[in-house]
Amino acid sequence: MLPLGTLRKRIEPVVLCAQIASAFFDTGLQMVVKEQCAIATDALNPIPNEDSRQKAMSNFYMIYNMLSKFVPILPAIILARVGDLGYRKIPIVIPLVGYLVSRVVLLLVIVMELPVQAMFGGVVVHGLSGGFCSYWAGVMALVSLTSSKEDRSLHMMQMELVYGIAGLIGSLVSGHLFQLYSVDFKQGTLLVSLSVFLYFVCLIYTIFIFLMPTVSPSAQERNETNGIDTPYSKNILNILLLFAGGILYDVAVGGGMEILMTFEMKEPLNWNATQVGYGNAAGFLVFLTSFLGVMVMSRWVSDVTLIIIGMVSFAAGIYFMAFVTATYMFYLGITLISLQLSFKIASLAYTPIYTKVYQATLDWFPGFVFTLSSIITVFATIPVSMVGCRAGRADGYERILGD
Repeated sequence: MLPLGTLRKRIEPVVLCAQIASAFFDTGLQMVVKEQCAIATDALNPIPNEDSRQKAMSNFYMIYNMLSKFVPILPAIILARVGDLGYRKIPIVIPLVGYLVSRVVLLLVIVMELPVQAMFGGVVVHGLSGGFCSYWAGVMALVSLTSSKEDRSLHMMQMELVYGIAGLIGSLVSGHLFQLYSVDFKQGTLLVSLSVFLYFVCLIYTIFIFLMPTVSPSAQERNETNGIDTPYSKNILNILLLFAGGILYDVAVGGGMEILMTFEMKEPLNWNATQVGYGNAAGFLVFLTSFLGVMVMSRWVSDVTLIIIGMVSFAAGIYFMAFVTATYMFYLGITLISLQLSFKIASLAYTPIYTKVYQATLDWFPGFVFTLSSIITVFATIPVSMVGCRAGRADGYERILGD
């Protein structure tokens, strides 16, 4: 076992507890949205209409996801600046406060039967505290600064592994916990209460127990150049190509995965809380298999090849999802999805677009958005492939000087 002093310098307990709490919250929110949207639409329509429920859910998630992506942009920049000034705990503590408040709001929605739209207030508070982008950037910056140059990549991969394992465990048990209730406690109360408690523990640990480790001397040194002079124009072009591929891929991944939360609640799937938890766990299982795959395959293939493999696997998986008509088919598709990127500005565009496309095609082809994601992903591989070809030509043809 690690000595207590050493353990107090590790941020892994915070990542573990926070991700389990996040998995609890995700399942709880998904089920609460499903139930409240069904009640609201059934009250307006004498005859229950599955399409109206789907539109209500997708509209809620459209607003919720856009708020969660747009609001944190400026606060995250400010918190990053504060962290760079030496206050490394701040970019972690402040987002944890936002997480705690937003989870308390969901608990109030369940216990006090508030409208689910109250979660918009919770997500705004969460965003003003920096959100996930500030929290995770703070964690990884801390890991980077306290690791030697040789061990930095390994420590970052270990942190991501802890994140994936915690999400897997939390998702697997979340559905079962959601269904536990009694006369005094409504369904979901225990699950969300545990989420609130775990975030509170993370906050207390980070503020009062966690000790800032010593910054590695190598982290203070400037990065040395590798001695290879690459033309400036070539670097810029490669960056633009990767940026274009990344945006296209993020549009495909983000839009498809957001609609997937609503699609899971539609017939013929119509998942309950346990199945929602298992579905979320499958996503984290993909995270772990991708992590292991990168570790193994990076010895034999280039980074560009790994990126294309990830993109193609997602394209195949999300296209397969368009034709899912039973739960077991979902797991066949989800295991092909991997290696996701994140570009916040692009997400502000794809969230409403995918939502409206899904609503417009509910009657004739509900899985059309997943086909669209697959097609966009294939297009995204084109600029990445161009980068690979350009890099290959640069490495493969080298002028040999004579005597």
